[in-house]
Amino acid sequence: MELLTTNNVWMMICTALVFFMHLGFAFLEIGLTRQKNTINILFKNIFIITIGLLLYCLVGFNLMYPGEFNGYLGFAGFGLESPLTEAGVLDLTYNEGYTYWTDFLFQGMFAATAATIVSGAVAERMKIGPFMIFTVLYVGFIYPIAGSWKWGGGFLQTLETPFYDFAGSTLVHSVGGWAALVAVCLLGSRIGKFKNGKLQAIPGHNIPLATAGVIILWLGWFGFNGGSVLSANPESTSLTLVTTCLAAAAGGVVAALVSFIKFKNLDLTMFLNGILGGLVGITAGADQMSPTDAILIGIVAGAIIVVAVSLIDRLKLDDPVGAIAVHLVCGVWGTLAVGVFGNLASKAQFMSQLTGVVSYAAICIISSFAIIYSLKKVVGIRVSEREELEGLDAHEHGMDAYPDFRLNEH
Repeated sequence: MELLTTNNVWMMICTALVFFMHLGFAFLEIGLTRQKNTINILFKNIFIITIGLLLYCLVGFNLMYPGEFNGYLGFAGFGLESPLTEAGVLDLTYNEGYTYWTDFLFQGMFAATAATIVSGAVAERMKIGPFMIFTVLYVGFIYPIAGSWKWGGGFLQTLETPFYDFAGSTLVHSVGGWAALVAVCLLGSRIGKFKNGKLQAIPGHNIPLATAGVIILWLGWFGFNGGSVLSANPESTSLTLVTTCLAAAAGGVVAALVSFIKFKNLDLTMFLNGILGGLVGITAGADQMSPTDAILIGIVAGAIIVVAVSLIDRLKLDDPVGAIAVHLVCGVWGTLAVGVFGNLASKAQFMSQLTGVVSYAAICIISSFAIIYSLKKVVGIRVSEREELEGLDAHEHGMDAYPDFRLNEH
């Protein structure tokens, strides 16, 4: 009982840290976008958390962990079951590391992250209504079904060499990243982003806030990866936190360095996204890597960020916060890296990792395209030119994030 209590307390702390990450995402997104769209982004982030938890309770948790199923789709029923014995006391046979309730809440915090990734990529030009519908469908159904393929004991878990994704480089980050890529392609770029085929920078309005967001996200990753140990095991937890931090540090430093070599300036936003890229990259194998492996994974992730951001710009795709480069590209890299570095490195493992990447790309691209394209044809997904130029805050919400408080002079 004492061990269960210790493990459960650690898992609840990690749950709180993952919840805190949503503030980091909100700060990062509003910091890297324009003042006139701040309320819109905050509204979306709050909606994602609230509806995500409700949907995960009603259907998501039992779609993701259906028990016995065919390996592709299963459903254990609506809502949560009471983890009590017939005598009315807590059933301690559920898991030696944590209780049923803690398991639900910890996993529920992960679920909302996928749509948050999309929120940043489509910022400043997507209608709020269609985005909310997309969130309901993607978080409520697609994310948990995809998650069941690995974490629910599905076909990727039963491969001869099981696919490995410790904390979600693919299951969380790439699932959001693929949808973000599809959404950006279907939406088009913001007005003024490309003039006569040439890239035009659209600076964010509050870089200090974006910086605070990244620091909060880094802190939250202590729970994201540390909690994925699924117990308070001191050795595994400590190693996981060390590899997580080293990859983040390496990613940030290398992204800043490569950016300086390429663009001849010390770009803070590239530095910040390099940190996030390192964090996403290490997430798939944080418990399997040595400190040196973690640094190498972070180094590659940091370099990838700069290359990916440049490539996305050349393709004339508009991603205001770099979500595709960070979460999709580095998510894929981190997943494949499990087969290259660390305790599981082997050709067989690499092929299993590649199978997982392709499988998730398929379900995410097909499902997100079906949802967003349908919305585009039925109700439209992009605001009008006037609404975009004047700001979504005024037109979608009738509010201003930074109202003028000066008293009227008489």
